[in-house]
Amino acid sequence: MATKQKAKKAKEPKQEKSPQEPQVVFAFRLSEADRDLIHRAAGRGKATRFVLGAAVAAATSNTKAFEALTAQAKTNLK
Repeated sequence: MATKQKAKKAKEPKQEKSPQEPQVVFAFRLSEADRDLIHRAAGRGKATRFVLGAAVAAATSNTKAFEALTAQAKTNLK
């Protein structure tokens, strides 16, 4: 049996990442129904950013960001 070998690419040096603000975990409990609703409202694969955006928008009184998230939810829940 003949096997094909892929040509190896030359490894490029990795770019150094800029220092970022330390990250922490903020967790809360919710029902499965609420979780499913959030996933549907946020759109496929976007629930974490959706919830984070909503929480930060509410905490900072950013009504424009909150309204944008509400519009996104309305679109996704149709």
